[in-house]
Amino acid sequence: MKILANDGISKSGIALLEENGFTVITTKVAQNQLANFINEEKIEGLLVRSATQVSQELIEACPSLQLIGRGGVGMDNIDVAFAIDKGLQVINTPEASSNSVAELVFAHLFGMVRFLHISNRDMPLEGDTRFNELKKAFSQGTELRGKTIGIIGFGSIGKEVAKIAIGLGMKVIAADTEIEESTIELSFFNEQKMQFSIKTQPLEVLLKEADFITLHIPAQESYTLSVKEFAQMKNGVGIINTARGGVVNEVDLINAIESGKVQFAGLDVFESEPTPEIQLLMNPEVSLSPHIGAATKEAQDRIGIELATQIIDLFKK
Repeated sequence: MKILANDGISKSGIALLEENGFTVITTKVAQNQLANFINEEKIEGLLVRSATQVSQELIEACPSLQLIGRGGVGMDNIDVAFAIDKGLQVINTPEASSNSVAELVFAHLFGMVRFLHISNRDMPLEGDTRFNELKKAFSQGTELRGKTIGIIGFGSIGKEVAKIAIGLGMKVIAADTEIEESTIELSFFNEQKMQFSIKTQPLEVLLKEADFITLHIPAQESYTLSVKEFAQMKNGVGIINTARGGVVNEVDLINAIESGKVQFAGLDVFESEPTPEIQLLMNPEVSLSPHIGAATKEAQDRIGIELATQIIDLFKK
């Protein structure tokens, strides 16, 4: 079987596939050339992450395809229903990158509550001339311990966020339209384990009580957070979005920051990727990263191995 990993795959994933007789091509093919390449090379498996779009038109144009794999959680860049209707196998790796995304949430959070997202901009420019003034300006940080984190979407990533939050001594409120209660298990360095049962709450409760709100939901048809939801939040709330661009209304977010309703926001995803709006990029109260939630060495290894294992199970009889 010939597989095109158009958005890349870890060396460990390639090795596992090749050991089992699969051919793996890692050439990056432009979207408008993808159908031609698949047909010319008689590609049977297409592996993508978030960059490549696998539309109905692409699937229809490529009769050799038997498999579409997504390295990650969300499948919104793949026409899954049509692919399944056409008899293709569709796989993803829903848990392989969960810890990486959760840690990025707290990278943003830790930075924001101590103003690192601003001081790292100001110190290179003025640290040698205004050191004492900057020290005073950034000396009103807060601790995460004892604060309440609201987790919108309590799937695998949301649960990993809850684990870290509990370890920090935070209160956790989760909201999910499909999950009523979930048990999460914390594992420690000395092999001790503890379990916590968390009942989800209505979104309105989360918005009212959370000091920080983080989103872990797939792409939506409408905004999950817009002016109506911001109005229900505490003054000075922090917002983190590592889910999908378009789940937060970015215009309303900027307005909420300017009014003081939102103190700061951490954004890894944007509505207009790969060209985020300049109002976001230049706002000093926004902590920024370029859609790297799942992009750790460990996560990519897990993703590659998990994809390879699923493919071997499906096609090596």
